[in-house]
Amino acid sequence: MSTETSTRAKIVVPGDNPPQIQGSPHLQRLEPYGDVTLYTDRPESLEEQIDRAKDADVIMNTRGIVTWYAEALHQVPKLRLIATCSIGTDNIDLDTARELGVVICNQPGRTAPVVAEHGFGLMFAAAKRAAFMTAAVKEGGWPRMDNIYLQGKTLGIVGTGHIGAEMARLGRAVGMNVIAWTFNPSPERAAQLGVQYVELDELLQTADVVSLHVKLTDDSREMIGKRELELMKPNALLINVARGDIVNTDALVEALNSGHLGGAGIDVYDEEPPPADHPLLACEQVILSPHCADMTPEGVNMLNEGIVDNVIAFLEGRPQNVVP
Repeated sequence: MSTETSTRAKIVVPGDNPPQIQGSPHLQRLEPYGDVTLYTDRPESLEEQIDRAKDADVIMNTRGIVTWYAEALHQVPKLRLIATCSIGTDNIDLDTARELGVVICNQPGRTAPVVAEHGFGLMFAAAKRAAFMTAAVKEGGWPRMDNIYLQGKTLGIVGTGHIGAEMARLGRAVGMNVIAWTFNPSPERAAQLGVQYVELDELLQTADVVSLHVKLTDDSREMIGKRELELMKPNALLINVARGDIVNTDALVEALNSGHLGGAGIDVYDEEPPPADHPLLACEQVILSPHCADMTPEGVNMLNEGIVDNVIAFLEGRPQNVVP
């Protein structure tokens, strides 16, 4: 697309809350290509969301809470591209987008080191019972409860994409034995990552820490349920920085409250934000963060740079990071 002779693109950020790209210097790079309209609040209804985007050529979806399912996509007739500030695209109906000729561009692997480090931190916090101990001491308690020593223990990685691979590297760096499962294992990938691939049941039965890194699809939805949690070793830890719906919440709560699991580190939920009566909030041995694994200054800047890169590439006729 020639920026000199073509009509300027209408680029819309339909709801940038919590703040992601507002104020970013990367937005200035779009000036030669189109006019950006940025909404700093969340749309309060589907109607408001559609009204904001109805004339858009390009949507920059900086927040996963703004979803683009069939009903919405059919009401934005000029739309040609949705670029996301994320790896995941489960908030978009990819089939409908494909039917309508709307290109979806995400950012695979861009913030993998940032997200993996967060998962690694959740693992350590859960192992050392940081939230439980902090709350107890603040309340005047002085609990005596064994922590979990991680060196020499087995870390089971479920999903060995960019983030899972980085989590495996961090685990090896502190002396953990790393095993893994993925939908499409290969000897070459195992050698590249320095892991041993095993069947999922074997991983669950063997690992002292199970860390989830698969994307949410029909195949992975609730892949960790009651049966899988019961297979896990007593006092094992579950870490989830992938998507909440990969785990059956009721089964996880039961496994935690029964004492079968030693704890969990959770960044993602089946409802976001979780309501005040969400059962995970009442569990003792949990470390909870608000879907913020990539929310560091470095991570935010990486994603803002990446989404603008993807928009510019598309408008110049060389789309990149296109979701198939």
